[in-house]
Amino acid sequence: MNESNLLIALVWAAVGAAAGWVTRWGSVTLARMEDLEPGFKRWQVYGPPILAALLFGVFAYDLGTAHLAVLVLRSVFVLVFVQVIFFDLEHRLILDRIIFPAMVLAAVASLFNQPWWAGIATGLAAGLIFLFLSVAGSAILHAEVLGFGDVKLAAFMGLVLGWPFIVSALFYGVLLGAVAAIGVGIWKRSMRATFAYGPYLALGAVIVLYAFH
Repeated sequence: MNESNLLIALVWAAVGAAAGWVTRWGSVTLARMEDLEPGFKRWQVYGPPILAALLFGVFAYDLGTAHLAVLVLRSVFVLVFVQVIFFDLEHRLILDRIIFPAMVLAAVASLFNQPWWAGIATGLAAGLIFLFLSVAGSAILHAEVLGFGDVKLAAFMGLVLGWPFIVSALFYGVLLGAVAAIGVGIWKRSMRATFAYGPYLALGAVIVLYAFH
C-alpha cells in the first residue's frame, strides 16, 4: 500500500466530507427555492457527505498529487453527481441551476482533450439520443419514461467522459436503474411506481470516471 497516497486520500476524503455537507446545505436551500420541502431523514442528511468523502478518497488514492489538477476537476464532477443522486432520489428532479453550470465547466475542460471537439460532440449526441428516447417513450407508452433532467444529465455525462467511455457509463447506469426499478416495483407491488433514473446514470458515470477514464 502506498503510504503517501493513503495520506493524500485521507486528507482529500476530509475535504470531500466538508464539500458534501456544503452540497447538502445547498440542496436544502435550492429545494426551498423550488417550493419543495426538503427531507431530513438520515440518508438525506448524511448521505452526501459520506458518499462524497468515500469517492474523494478513492479518487485521491488512485491519482495522488502527481495529477492534482485532474484530481480537483474530477472531484468537482463527482460532487455534481453526488448532488444529482441525492436530490433526484428525494425530489425526482435534476436542477438546471446545478446541471447547466456543470455542463459549461465540462465543455470548457473537454476543449483541452484531443481532439478538442470530441467531448462536446459526445455530450450533444448523448443528449439527443436521450431526448429521442424521452419523446418516443412518452408517445408510445403515454407516460414519462425519461424526464428532461435525465436528458441534460446524459449530455453532461457525455461532456465529462467523452467517447467511447460514455457508452460504458450509460450501460452501467441503465443496468443499475433496471435492477433498482424491478426492486422498487416488487417492493411497492406495482411496476408503474414512480422512479428516478438520474441517480443510477450518475453512478454509472462515477464508475467509468474512476475505472476506465
